[in-house]
Amino acid sequence: MNFSDKPTGKQLVALKNRIVACFNDSNWIELGTLTETHDMIKSHPRLLRSLSWGDEDYDGHVLTVLKAMIDANTRNYAIIHDYVSRHCPESGEFISSHDEDQRKITFTPTVFKIPDIKPNPNLISVMMSFDVAMNDVYETIKSAAKATGFVCKRADDIWEDSTVMQDVFSLIFESYIVVCDFSGRNANVFYEAGIAHTLGKYIVPITQNTDDIPFDLRHHRYVHYLNNSEGCKSLEIELKKRFQTLADKKTKLLWS
Repeated sequence: MNFSDKPTGKQLVALKNRIVACFNDSNWIELGTLTETHDMIKSHPRLLRSLSWGDEDYDGHVLTVLKAMIDANTRNYAIIHDYVSRHCPESGEFISSHDEDQRKITFTPTVFKIPDIKPNPNLISVMMSFDVAMNDVYETIKSAAKATGFVCKRADDIWEDSTVMQDVFSLIFESYIVVCDFSGRNANVFYEAGIAHTLGKYIVPITQNTDDIPFDLRHHRYVHYLNNSEGCKSLEIELKKRFQTLADKKTKLLWS
């Protein structure tokens, strides 16, 4: 393949499809820096916004921006192709990382299917016991999420696959933040926290009993709370602080 010439329409569409499947805000900023088209990407009125909100017109904006980047300098085609090849494998493998300066891993799950969705920077998922005694806690988490500009879901809010764990995996895959309530040493939550860490998600551990935090996670900061009215108020305050910090980090990546 000759990268000194402009790509054909077919080649451009193929690049577009791979980018739509796996790019996040950080990828765009990084690619803009490599091709010296950073200002073009940031000044586009819809590209990053449509990505963030999952709008249907995102595909079209990707194609328009790719063409403009290559029109600005035909050598950018080789840079873009190389970057996409390294970050967006064609085989259905997934690369997970939040921070653009971190090393990235590529993997193909054998137990779960990779969902046909893009990670949502505005989604918080909650891994916790479905016991009715935890309903007030879940409502507290949802309130903190809403106050900081996020939407919040739990696995029982969705039913898209025949197996519960596939829905859980898909929810974690899509999330920006994963809240894990380790109260009661729930084995499922331990397992789900491992999935979230592997997928590179931001985990916010919470618990009613500090002894329920797994030994391997005790070096991470967690929120201790009581499952009563006052305890939930305190929990909401602490979660708002953490959610806002992560929201600010997301915004910094987008506009830096």
